[in-house]
Amino acid sequence: MIPENKKKAVAHALQSTFGVNEFDEIHELTAGLSSALVFKIIIDSKPYLLRIITRTDAMADPTHEYICMKAAAETGIAPKVWYANVDERISIIDFVEAKPFPITEAKVKMPDLLKRLHTLPPFPFRINYLDKMDEFVARFREAKMIPGKLATGIFDAYAKIKEVYPRDSHDWVACHNDLKPENTLFDGERVWLVDWEAAFLNDPYLDLAISASFIVGNDAEERDYLKVYFGKEADNYQHARFFLMRQLLHLFYTVVFMQLGKAPDKPLDFNIPLPGFREYHDLIWAGNVSLANADNKLLYAHVHMEQLRRNLRLKRFEDSLLIVSKGAEG
Repeated sequence: MIPENKKKAVAHALQSTFGVNEFDEIHELTAGLSSALVFKIIIDSKPYLLRIITRTDAMADPTHEYICMKAAAETGIAPKVWYANVDERISIIDFVEAKPFPITEAKVKMPDLLKRLHTLPPFPFRINYLDKMDEFVARFREAKMIPGKLATGIFDAYAKIKEVYPRDSHDWVACHNDLKPENTLFDGERVWLVDWEAAFLNDPYLDLAISASFIVGNDAEERDYLKVYFGKEADNYQHARFFLMRQLLHLFYTVVFMQLGKAPDKPLDFNIPLPGFREYHDLIWAGNVSLANADNKLLYAHVHMEQLRRNLRLKRFEDSLLIVSKGAEG
């Protein structure tokens, strides 16, 4: 189960950490989209999570990942780190036995957890997320995967957001950037964040937007969500910036998942019946939909695109553009 070229390194990790050369049990975990190998291992009747990074390109360098993971673990946001070797790309952390995470609890616990995460010492800078999004959107637009009129409306709206949305890093913070349900583990009392591969210094509104896709369903829930995060009622600028980041996220997920899910020899169907945005995210949250499936990736892209189109027709879109263009003090 452990790759042959990693067996020696894993044995070293076990010996140096626990004083044993092998585990009592091992079970491979397959949830998630990462290329890393993830295992639940048992040592002296206690479970741990063993993660082996298998990619060899520059982006797979876990230096930043381990820095962020350790910082989060020290404050109880991530499970305890027992071993992390950058050269071998192997880590061992406490295993969290995940239990169902009721949405009602998540609505309070998640913004509070994000507030704690975002007050950690700044994570290392890796990329400008918005600049990287520009690159993805540009390539997607050149590929002409979306019909002309539909594409024009979406990309025109994107240009409007780009024009006003803050792109400098003066208020960026330590961010996880990949808050999907399988990375958000609830043990019955506490929430733990795992898989820090995508963590870096970023706009805090991105973490807020990702989590909100699963737990914020209306304006009242948004007000409560942001109130927990900010510790007081959010102002007009904060609501507007949050709204615009959500639209950027809808577009980014449309771009990424449509390319990941499209079959090379099959044209895209823009008339397929779609589940509602809230409905589909509830299914993902409950573990009833896996985005490792290509068809589900494609459906997820369409769900985000449809929600984006709906939101762009709202008066709130133009209002948010105006508010954010004036800045926090406007």
